[in-house]
Amino acid sequence: MVAAGLVAIGSGPAGVSAAETFRARHRNIPVRILSSDPALPYAKPPLSKQFLCGRPADLDLHSEGWFERNRIDLLRGVTVQRIDVDAQEVVTAGGARYPYWHLVIASGAAPVPPAVPGGRNAQPLRSFADAVALKMAARHAGTAVVIGAGLIGCEAAGCLAALGVATTVVAPEPVPLLRRFGVDVGERVVKMLFDAGVRFVGSADVTAVVESGVVLAGGENVDGDVVVAATGVRPDVRLAAEAGLSIRAGRIVVDEQMRTSARNIYAAGDVTLAYNVAAGRQVVSEHWRDAALQGRVAGLTAAGVSAQWDTASGFSCTIGTSRLAYRGWGGPYERCRVVDQRDGFVATYHDGGDIVGRLVATTSPVS
Repeated sequence: MVAAGLVAIGSGPAGVSAAETFRARHRNIPVRILSSDPALPYAKPPLSKQFLCGRPADLDLHSEGWFERNRIDLLRGVTVQRIDVDAQEVVTAGGARYPYWHLVIASGAAPVPPAVPGGRNAQPLRSFADAVALKMAARHAGTAVVIGAGLIGCEAAGCLAALGVATTVVAPEPVPLLRRFGVDVGERVVKMLFDAGVRFVGSADVTAVVESGVVLAGGENVDGDVVVAATGVRPDVRLAAEAGLSIRAGRIVVDEQMRTSARNIYAAGDVTLAYNVAAGRQVVSEHWRDAALQGRVAGLTAAGVSAQWDTASGFSCTIGTSRLAYRGWGGPYERCRVVDQRDGFVATYHDGGDIVGRLVATTSPVS
């Protein structure tokens, strides 16, 4: 019989942070991480910032020896089938059962392929395996199309262009990052893409992914030996939903301590709709830093230590030689004030009399 302890589902920043934090407080209670990914836990931001571009990237969160030394049982390539809330057990697809005293759901999110004919043939960029496949494909490609102009799409496009691939970004919005940052910022991001060697085609709907690239609603074909899907992700809340946990807007509802509606079950990272004390409301975040912080809060709470999520969200994006750094809540805003500077710009987002976000863009000179 496997001894009960803390079980984390997912080996991303939230799951690893929860396990690491709990272990630091309780040296003798079993700690396990169940991961569907066969790779050692790794950081995802460097995949589209450095690894795809061919630059040195520090990916490993910890070495295999670190997990052994800290007596954290890392089980890779394991698919969790269900959570038995009454028995307080996690059941895998192979029939193994892992009892828990505390459970952290950090199952992350899965990429959503374009909902068009051939859409599943577009290459995602979510995992290390995805990044390796895309990097290999780029070696033999002369052209590439990136569908979607969000953060990952813009970063991936910049990397592909840096590898010498003629790259086009296609998006239904008139400018990149429109919904998050507005038109004024989006127009400046178009220039960043252009400076990075990327062509941007906005207000364009992809109707099919074909062998030669993509087909647009107007009938135009955009050539792409490689087609990348940067069309968003969907939080993986299946286990939580089937276990009867409270779900809202497709995410697991948690309080500021990362507690779910079920006893001794916590959630952290992309899957959560979490209450942030500083914001005074529930906040959705899909960024690495927040996932790690939420995982730490979950680990502390499970360990019996008082903790709460009370920091502002933050992330960065790299496009060629330009860098965008954001801090704020990422929600609705009434107005945006953009001030251009010699090496970039600063955008401040206001809601009523409050500042709810700040974006700083800087461009490094080409050496």
